[in-house]
Formats: sequence, C-alpha cells, structure tokens
Amino acid sequence: QTHLVESGGGSVQAGGSLRLSCTVSGYTPGTYCMGWFRQTPGNQRERIATRFTTGNTFYADSVRGRFTISQGNSKSTLYLQMDSLTPQDSAMYYCAAGPGCYNDPQKMNWWGQGTQVTVSS
Repeated sequence: QTHLVESGGGSVQAGGSLRLSCTVSGYTPGTYCMGWFRQTPGNQRERIATRFTTGNTFYADSVRGRFTISQGNSKSTLYLQMDSLTPQDSAMYYCAAGPGCYNDPQKMNWWGQGTQVTVSS
C-alpha cells in the first residue's frame, strides 16, 4: 500500500512564499509520477506541477515561473516551492502519484490528505 503525506501549507500574504512537502511510503513502482494538484470549492482538481521519476517536469501556465517542483535527497520526498503567491493561489493542495503524469486526477492512483494554502491580499 502506498501512502502520501503532505505538509507545509498555511496562510501567507500576497507576494510571500511557502514550501509544501510530500513524503511517500510503502510500495512504489520503478517509475512513476508524483506531483501537486489543487482544488477550490466548486471546481475540479487541477494539476499544477508534476515530476516523473526520469526528471521530466510539468507546470500549469498559472504557476510556471513562480512554483518549482523538486525531489528531495531521499527520493521519497517531493517539494513544491511556491513564490510570489497571489490570492488566486488559495486552495487545498494535494500530493498525488501514479504510473504517469496526467491532467485527469482520476488517473492518479494515490493521494495525500491535502494541505490548505491561503493567500491574503
């Protein structure tokens, strides 16, 4: 069984920064995708940044240039450095993993519990 646990959410003023962490434990396939989705009330979960084990990364247009996804030294930890935050970045952020990197959240096999990010103006 695979478990994902996020941490690092919180409240910050516009222009500030936060770093989210996601630690994976349990079974992981040889190659897989890990990344971050976010969701606001009434909206679909949106892929914002993913990283495949080969190193290929994806960023949504809305966060490209402000957010950076990276892997920790242990390879079981994924980070999302979020800079220049705006109120539009306020959402529940979820760590996810699966056999490939997809926009469709239903294609991601494993999910964390989510961590709230709130950006005030």
